[in-house]
Amino acid sequence: MKTLIAVPCMDSVPSQFAQSLAMLQKVGECAVTFEIGSLIYTSRNNIGKKAIELGADYVFWVDRDMTFAPDILVKMMKTLQDNKLDMLSGLYFRRAHPFSPVLFDELTINEDAVCKWTEYKDIPNEGLFEVGGCGFGCVLMGTDVLMSVQSTFNNMFAPIGNVGEDLSFCFRARECGYKIYCDPAMTLGHVGHTIVTRQFYEAYREQSK
Repeated sequence: MKTLIAVPCMDSVPSQFAQSLAMLQKVGECAVTFEIGSLIYTSRNNIGKKAIELGADYVFWVDRDMTFAPDILVKMMKTLQDNKLDMLSGLYFRRAHPFSPVLFDELTINEDAVCKWTEYKDIPNEGLFEVGGCGFGCVLMGTDVLMSVQSTFNNMFAPIGNVGEDLSFCFRARECGYKIYCDPAMTLGHVGHTIVTRQFYEAYREQSK
């Protein structure tokens, strides 16, 4: 089993991320790739093509501003395989106000490239739940999803209208018949002026009432 650990980035990475990546427990045969570029969708497209060319079975997307537990890949891989999932997202939150989860419910993009979605506010403490779309700060998927999206749309991550590259990919993947799930047990920190975790988000919401 081959897994490509994919890190798109524009320049340097925070030390907190570097430490998390250094401690990451691997599953099977793993390779790490950093794709440096100013256009995030180009970097993601290049990584997707690299994964296909390398014959990787899975791609673990993780952004350069994430912090995570050493066993996150081990646990996400087990969840993905045991439940026969297509795409699995971890749970993380925006690093700036209003610090909401980077998860979306009813994601739709019409023929005029107008995107509509509902953002999640109340997240279950446990149990998988299906989402319409997610950010790509922490996503594990089978490479077959990339291949299907590429062959169907001739592009994986190009933005649709003013929709970001991550939601554009999610929309295409769902159009190809794939489903996206989140595991709220797989929590990450988001590095900003402070590291935004679930505990930070819940405290912020409580104080905002």
